[in-house]
Amino acid sequence: MSELPKKDSIIIREVWNDNLEQEFALIRDIVDDYPYVAMDTEFPGVVLRPLGNFSHIHEFNYQTLKDNVDMLKLIQLGLTFSDENGNLPTCGTDSGCIWQFNFREFNIREDIFANDSIEMLRQSGIDFKKNHELGIDANRFAELLMSSGVVLNDCVDWVTFHSGYDFGYLLKLLTQRSLPDSPSGFFNLLKIYFPVVYDIKHLMKFCNSLHGGLNKLAELLDVERFGVCHQAGSDSLLTSCTFRKLKDTFFNGNTDKYSGVLYGLGVENGDK
Repeated sequence: MSELPKKDSIIIREVWNDNLEQEFALIRDIVDDYPYVAMDTEFPGVVLRPLGNFSHIHEFNYQTLKDNVDMLKLIQLGLTFSDENGNLPTCGTDSGCIWQFNFREFNIREDIFANDSIEMLRQSGIDFKKNHELGIDANRFAELLMSSGVVLNDCVDWVTFHSGYDFGYLLKLLTQRSLPDSPSGFFNLLKIYFPVVYDIKHLMKFCNSLHGGLNKLAELLDVERFGVCHQAGSDSLLTSCTFRKLKDTFFNGNTDKYSGVLYGLGVENGDK
């Protein structure tokens, strides 16, 4: 059974505009050997709710996601790469490495945001001024991600928790356009860029005793956090370790048939 790496053996590699290229060079080198990618994002919350009639809750949820992702800007992305046994890449060091990408586009003085979300991120230690001044250019990030071997690759398994918004922001970056008008269009894009995805929140539906958010689930499964809650690097590592514990404990190590579903959005051709 996979275990969370020891705290003193992990480095969160902070990525800014000046080291973006070298960090992607490392990622290109390790992705084939560490093809499980756990992902988390931080963004300015939810500020819009759509009006109108919707035939299904999934349609309402998707329209809410689209309206907000199209308007707002990504703040932070965390990626944790691991192999089938849960080992992390070391990138020539003595420690396991995970990545935290800090973006420059969000301007707290000018952009719209949800107050509670931004205050939560501020209390978690995110420095919005530093991000805006030293952060990554999102377009350059998208170019490097496209050529990294991490997306458009059906040998990579993406591991997430309640991740409609996470994938929404990444698809917006990768396509350089607004999200598709329909859920089916969204899932068509998702299948192209992220062929294999797992949403832990969906998996929990098949585990009668489990409930709550990521922190609650990790507590129930006795998975310890490394780093700061509500920072994307730490959250991606917790997602990775929680997925492995869940997979070993409730699914006998095999979750293949549960891929392709995002909690609250369903799948392209049904409610699954």
